[in-house]
Amino acid sequence: MTDRPVIVWFRNDLRIEDNPALFAARETGAPVIPLYILDDNIPHAPGSASLWWLHHSLSSLAETLEGRGAKLILRCGDSQDTLKLLADETNASHVFWNRRYYAKHIEIDKALKSDLKEQGITVETFNGSLLREPWEVETGSGGPYRVFTPFWKALKRLGPARIDTAPNLRKISGPSKSPKSEKLSSWNLLPKKPNWAKEFVTAWKPGEQGARDRLNHFLNDVIDDYASGRDRPDKDFTSRLSPHLAFGEISPLQIWKSTHEKMAEGKVSDNAAMKFLSEVAWREFSYNLLFYNEALPNEPLRENFKNYPWRDDPDGLNAWQKGMTGYPIVDAGMRQLWRTGWMHNRVRMIVASFLIKDLLIPWQEGEAWFWDTLVDADLSNNSASWQWVAGCGADAAPYFRIFNPITQGEKFDPDGEYVREFVPELKKLPKKHIHAPWKAPEGVLHDADIKLGKTYPFPIIDHAKARERALEGYNEIKGA
Repeated sequence: MTDRPVIVWFRNDLRIEDNPALFAARETGAPVIPLYILDDNIPHAPGSASLWWLHHSLSSLAETLEGRGAKLILRCGDSQDTLKLLADETNASHVFWNRRYYAKHIEIDKALKSDLKEQGITVETFNGSLLREPWEVETGSGGPYRVFTPFWKALKRLGPARIDTAPNLRKISGPSKSPKSEKLSSWNLLPKKPNWAKEFVTAWKPGEQGARDRLNHFLNDVIDDYASGRDRPDKDFTSRLSPHLAFGEISPLQIWKSTHEKMAEGKVSDNAAMKFLSEVAWREFSYNLLFYNEALPNEPLRENFKNYPWRDDPDGLNAWQKGMTGYPIVDAGMRQLWRTGWMHNRVRMIVASFLIKDLLIPWQEGEAWFWDTLVDADLSNNSASWQWVAGCGADAAPYFRIFNPITQGEKFDPDGEYVREFVPELKKLPKKHIHAPWKAPEGVLHDADIKLGKTYPFPIIDHAKARERALEGYNEIKGA
C-alpha cells in the first residue's frame, strides 16, 4: 500500500465493469484518480452529436465512480501536457490506460509514455476495446486480413484473448484530497440554440447502465428475429449498441460472453447469435484495417479510386444532408439521422450508395457528415464502411453494386412505415406509391395532400441515368 496515487486515463472506455486499466489501478492498493481530458486538438476529435453523448456518458460515469469512492477529474487541454501536469501535481506513481489503435493516437500515447517514464512514473496499458489485438489475428502467411469472412473465421477459432471479464469494482478508493476538476457544464458540449438534439433524449440512455439495459433487452426480446429482420428499418430488430460500444460503455467481451451464455442456456439460437456476433466482428475487422492503414479515414485503400471523376455538387450534397432528395427511403434515413443521431444500418448503405454513386460526390463528404451527426461515430467503422460502399476499401462491395433507392425501399420497408415515420408529408400515400411518389397518379397525390415540388421534392436526379454515369466513371479507372 502506498500513499502516492495512481491515475486512470479514461478515453473511449467510459465504464467501470470489464475495464482492465481501472481494475489494474485498483489492484495496486493506492488511491485512484480517474481522469478524462477533453482535447479539441486531437486528430479526429468528436463531432457534434458525439459531444452530446459524451456529456451524458461522463455525467453517468462520474456518478458511478462517486458512488464507489472516487471522483472523476475533468481537465480540458492538450492531452500530453495535461496528463503530465496532473501526474506531477499529485505525485502519482503510476498511470494506466486502455490502448487506442489509430496511428496518430498511438504516436501521442507512445510519446506520453516515454515522457512519463522519464519522470519516474510507471505506465501500464491494456486492451479494453477489442476481443483480440490487431496483431493477434493474422493470415496463414502472416500479416493482416483484407477480407472479412476469413477474418471472422479466424476470430471465431481464436476466441477472445481474455476468458473472463475484469471483475466488477464495488469499491474504488480515491485520494483524501482530490485534485481540482473542471465542471462538465463549463465544456458546453450540449447544443443550445437551436437544440437539434431535443429528440435524442427519448431515443437514447447514454452510460454504462443504459448499455447493460440495451444488451439485456436485445438478448431477451429481440435477438431471435435478428438474422431474418436486421435489414428492416421499419422494425426494432437491431441491438442499437453501437454508440455504447463507440464510447466504451460496454466492451465487446461483455457482449460476446453474454451472447454465448444465452446460447449455452438454449435461450438463443446459434444462427441468430452468430449472425449478431459477426457484426461485432465487423467492428473488430474495421479496427484492424485502421491499425494497419493510417490513411483509411481520408484516402481510398484502392489507389486507382483517387482518379475517379467525382463531381463538385454543393446543391446535391445539401439536399442529401437535409433529406430532400426526392427519394423517400434516402430522405427517411437522413432525417432519422438528424432527429435521433443514428440511422439503421441497411439505410446507411442505401444513403451512402446514393451520395457516392448517384450524385458522384466523394465518399469523404459523407464520412464527414456522419462523423458530425452520428452518436455512434467511430473512426474505424465510419471509414471502413464508407470505403466498403464506395468500392475502394478492403473487402469492398463491387464497383457495379449500385443500390436502387426505389427497389431497396420496396424490399426493406414494404409497407412504407419507416418512410411515414420520418417523412411525414408522405404519410397518407398508399404503400404502392410511397417509394416513388412521382409515379403516383395526380388523384392519388391530391388525396394524400402532396404537391410535388412544393410539399415534397421531385427526385433531384434520375437513378437510371445516374447509374450509367457512375458505371462509366468506374470503367475509366478500372484498369488503372
